[in-house]
Amino acid sequence: MAAAMEEVSTRGAAEPRAAGPGPTAPLSPGAPAVPGAAGPGPTAPLSPGAPAAPVPRPRSPQEPQQSPEPAAREPRVRDAPEDICLEATANAIALHPARPLLAAGDVDGDVYLYSYSCTEGENRQLWSSGHHLKSCRDVAFSQDGQKLFTVSKDKSIHVLTAEEGRLETRFPKAHESALNCVLPIDHHIFATGDDGGAVKVWDLRRGSAILEARQQEEYISAMAVDGNGKILLTASGDGTLGVFNVKRRRFELLSEPQNGDLTSVVLMKRGRKVACGSSEGTIYLFNWDGFGAASDRFALRAETIDCMVPVTDSIVCVGSLDGVIRAVNVLPNRVLGCVGQHLGEPIEQLALAPDGRLLASSGHDQKVKFWDVSALGSMVVDDYRRKKKKGGPLRALSSKALGSGEDFFADLRDEPEPAAEGGDSGDSDSD
Repeated sequence: MAAAMEEVSTRGAAEPRAAGPGPTAPLSPGAPAVPGAAGPGPTAPLSPGAPAAPVPRPRSPQEPQQSPEPAAREPRVRDAPEDICLEATANAIALHPARPLLAAGDVDGDVYLYSYSCTEGENRQLWSSGHHLKSCRDVAFSQDGQKLFTVSKDKSIHVLTAEEGRLETRFPKAHESALNCVLPIDHHIFATGDDGGAVKVWDLRRGSAILEARQQEEYISAMAVDGNGKILLTASGDGTLGVFNVKRRRFELLSEPQNGDLTSVVLMKRGRKVACGSSEGTIYLFNWDGFGAASDRFALRAETIDCMVPVTDSIVCVGSLDGVIRAVNVLPNRVLGCVGQHLGEPIEQLALAPDGRLLASSGHDQKVKFWDVSALGSMVVDDYRRKKKKGGPLRALSSKALGSGEDFFADLRDEPEPAAEGGDSGDSDSD
């Protein structure tokens, strides 16, 4: 019998208790009552098909609720990058031909490389170089963007690696006078001009000059070259335009002197026209095959034209002593409006991004500013123009230009008026 009881007890412990009618086990004395449990006695039978009562889940202690963290504000994307503030006034700036990089040379002789972006807070200084002993006058990237050329008042030429700013080649006494400008012509050839009117063309493979000439009496302010790298044009402070043949390594001709210093030179109209800015605030136009004398001139309401860069085949942006950047159409000659300004500070140099959308400017306020000029490419200028009140303010070509852009390109197409008898040579596109 003891064995039978042990077997029953063992079987009862091993088999789970099935729910069903029958007496429930009595509670042990002092055991806590289970909430919702029936007392001693028979349990109520479950209705057929009725769902089982849910088993209560143990309640965990409540954790204090944490306030959600505020979402980080996304950086704003601007029409143009933010200003770059420099430690000294930048004499020269240049934009990389393929990447969003800007090089700047200042009056202390330092050269900086920055990356720029239209996203707020993304402008970065990548490196700086202090190899020049005196003011850095000009900077220019090579055509492949691998090298950066710099020239200085200390008469030296430096060739740096654009990636790291490492000094690769140095010409310590390149000219007899202080250098003023540099222009890469191809992968190995570049030209320089100095304060005494001398021009030199250099070959990096030889490490020396292959052309030396001094045909102009005053400083060489700017240079330009045709698309074939054959004809080099030099603007001078004596008011003349110099023409040099790089392939034949010789001087070609000199133009008649113009009023004031020639401060800049650019090619327009697919290379058929050459535009020169002057210290008198006038743009002089030359035909490509007629460099001896200017074919046309256009006087701006500006004290000077200190720098100039073509934005399209017909539109050029000019920087002046009054700190205003003007967009000017060439043939027909028209001042289109104001692209931007440095608030009364003279503008030293302008540079255009390779995609033609952004214009960079450096001024005496020790800042490099960026301007969105993408809309200039679709601007249409008629041969006829209506009379406007003289001395009126320039039209703002962007909301950033003069603080208001409500009339942005609203007056784009001028209303036609009867042509004046005889016409105006400045409003024709003839060669």
